[in-house]
Amino acid sequence: MQKDNQFVKEIADMKTDFPQWYTDVILKTELVDYGPVKGTMVIRPYGYEIWEHIQEELNRRFKATGHKNAYFPMFIPLSYLMKEAEHVEGFAPEVALVTHVGNTELEEKLVVRPTSETIICDMYAKWVQSYRDLPMLINQWANVVRWEKTTRPFLRTSEFLWQEGHTLHTTEEEARGEALKMLEVYREFMQNVLAMDVLTGIKTDKEKFAGAVETYSMEAMMLDGKSLQSGTTHYLGKNFASAFEIKYLDRDGQLKNPYQTSWGVSTRLIGALIMAHGDQRGLKLPPRVAPVQVVIIPIASHKEGVVEKSYEVADTLKKAGLRVEVDNRDQSAGWKFNEWEMKGAPLRLEIGPRDIENGVAMYSRRDTHEKGSIPLGDVATAVPALLDEIHENMYEQSKKFLHGNVDVCKNMDEFRTALDNQHFVKTMWCGCRECEDAIKAETAASARVMPFDQTPVGDKCVYCGKPATKVVYFAKSY
Repeated sequence: MQKDNQFVKEIADMKTDFPQWYTDVILKTELVDYGPVKGTMVIRPYGYEIWEHIQEELNRRFKATGHKNAYFPMFIPLSYLMKEAEHVEGFAPEVALVTHVGNTELEEKLVVRPTSETIICDMYAKWVQSYRDLPMLINQWANVVRWEKTTRPFLRTSEFLWQEGHTLHTTEEEARGEALKMLEVYREFMQNVLAMDVLTGIKTDKEKFAGAVETYSMEAMMLDGKSLQSGTTHYLGKNFASAFEIKYLDRDGQLKNPYQTSWGVSTRLIGALIMAHGDQRGLKLPPRVAPVQVVIIPIASHKEGVVEKSYEVADTLKKAGLRVEVDNRDQSAGWKFNEWEMKGAPLRLEIGPRDIENGVAMYSRRDTHEKGSIPLGDVATAVPALLDEIHENMYEQSKKFLHGNVDVCKNMDEFRTALDNQHFVKTMWCGCRECEDAIKAETAASARVMPFDQTPVGDKCVYCGKPATKVVYFAKSY
């Protein structure tokens, strides 16, 4: 077993050095590598396939709610960004500019998109003429560039992949409803695909998207007690529509600006599932996005019929719609067990001469390490059912972890103790920006989200002690 344990020895102890554990895991499992430009990442095939399954699942949900995909240019005239004051102020520190083509200086500098509200609004101003053109429901899958000072693969990189929805509506009610509906689409996806429970609610004015009237967010708890903003939707009001002169002729014959939303998630979700589900042995991937849902290891593969039976079972599972790989490499079974555990494959099947004789395949679950046997004649139904059970267990563990690590705090002493224990803080806040800033300065914790359920947990602001009516979750974050 000494050789087999080498994989784990190469991964830092997650309890003493969580950031190094994260780095070790993403590199050892070949999810990513570092790009040649600081802050960039190369997403390797194993990591990119996770993103592909995220795309597939979200695309299905977007289209079911009436949205269509399009694509817009990544180069945006700088003047477009300048049209919406809050927007330019919010993104100015992160914007990358193109100033020259060869030796020729451009007449107008170009922004490499940090987000696409401005370029999409410019197009919408051309496309929207009448109330009959609304609602406009468009999504794009793209890359964006934000020149971050501190970077970490998947969590915060200078370039990353995402989707961004941009919609126009005739009424405020419809637009707000859209933003809330898409937040629920994201929450349901987190639960039923990534097996993660999240907190949802409204961002404070300090934390909202630059240019938004209101931002809605979902916050996930990582295993080190930090929060990861995993997706946001924004009610933009008429801010961008007015700045870009998007107007439509309404039923009453009046020209009006439409109400607007935007919403998005990114490759940060891969970082989220690593840090929410992983363990000391490496990745623990939710079955519905795992590149390999079932790995089959032939035992004593030199014995007659073992390899053939392994591929036969694999074909049966593939016909059942599963992603399966037979690992017949010239390595010891223990070595393969360790590698596939580290890579997070949800289910491992072992097939050897004795198993064939007994008409079974032995299994090992990645989530619980539980072992058992499945009759070979039942694999087409038993294995999918087992993967669903793994998913449900992972979600329940995520839910239990999240809600078991939130402390209700009435004062700053309790607040600091909760953070020291790597917990979220649920508390009351007076709504004053000065208190929010002071808490961040003194504790490094920020207001993550104000839950939709505003049932009070006290009556005084945790910081200043004045009357408070807002319930807020605070946490340290990535």
